[in-house]
Amino acid sequence: MFEQLKEDIRAVFERDPAARSAFEVVTTYPGFHAVMVHRLTHRLWQAKWHWLARAIAHFARWVTGIEIHPGASIGRRFFIDHGMGVVIGETAVIGDDCTLYHGVTLGGTSWQKGKRHPTLGNDVVVGAGAKVLGPIEIGDHARIGSNAVVVRAVPANSTVVGVPGRLIIRSAEVDDSHRKQMAEKMGLDAYGATSDAPDPVAHAINCMLDHLHVIDRKMEQMCKSMHELGVDEEALEPLRESCEIISTAEELERLSRTVGEETQTPPSEGEKQARNT
Repeated sequence: MFEQLKEDIRAVFERDPAARSAFEVVTTYPGFHAVMVHRLTHRLWQAKWHWLARAIAHFARWVTGIEIHPGASIGRRFFIDHGMGVVIGETAVIGDDCTLYHGVTLGGTSWQKGKRHPTLGNDVVVGAGAKVLGPIEIGDHARIGSNAVVVRAVPANSTVVGVPGRLIIRSAEVDDSHRKQMAEKMGLDAYGATSDAPDPVAHAINCMLDHLHVIDRKMEQMCKSMHELGVDEEALEPLRESCEIISTAEELERLSRTVGEETQTPPSEGEKQARNT
């Protein structure tokens, strides 16, 4: 028991740089208090002292703002940072070295008896405000982004963000240097700002940059082939200009004025006389 207490205190120091002393952790950390009370209530629940376990858990909720059902199974070195608004359901299972932030819900989606809450593997981090719902499994070392809503299983070593939760898997083997080149050509700064962030919007932009890169490369090949067939450079120039990427508002305005002047029909002699009169 005391060894587990020491582990929980060490877990706070490892994951919260604001912790200054063991005495401060033991006396002022609501997440630590909630976990300690749950260790007691879970044993009472397993011993069939259901009402007493629920009564103590209810008191702990009133004191800490964290609701953990006595039936939930929690592993070693579990840490709840800040903790206000955390809800952990009856059939939830949490592995070792997991971290939850404030506003997290490990909830159920069914009123039927049985397993209805999520199972978290080892070393899982769930960001503030995230909702993990249903009897789903979250793999080891997974990361759930803040305010994400997860209703499907998450594989190990992956990240989920967004509403509904979207799985982000980044591959280190993919050569994405062309994306930076295309972004610079377009005058786009979003890619550089989110290159390391698992963001669905950034992922969509990256897909667009991949598509533009393929089109640009094929257009260069086509121009080269036409040049080899004897088509002169002047004939290919309009084709190249039509494929140029317009990146600024000034260029778009200049292009629209140019197109308007080219498409405008010259006035007739009658219209010129009418304007002069």
